[in-house]
Amino acid sequence: MTRLQKLGLQAGQLSEAERAALVTRLLASLPPVLADADDGVAEAARRDADLDANPAAGLTDQQFRAAIAASRKR
Repeated sequence: MTRLQKLGLQAGQLSEAERAALVTRLLASLPPVLADADDGVAEAARRDADLDANPAAGLTDQQFRAAIAASRKR
């Protein structure tokens, strides 16, 4: 069993609050962006700013799900 597998088993025995605290510490120890080769973060920020400027341009949850369902039928 690898060290990572052992840690996973041990983490699984923690309470939900302890696991949440652990994952928060682990995520905080990583660099903010591991890789953004396709400029996805910049695109997400641009889309977020677009929605802030024009909230009507967004989709409701129902519209979003309908669009996904329609795209799967093609």
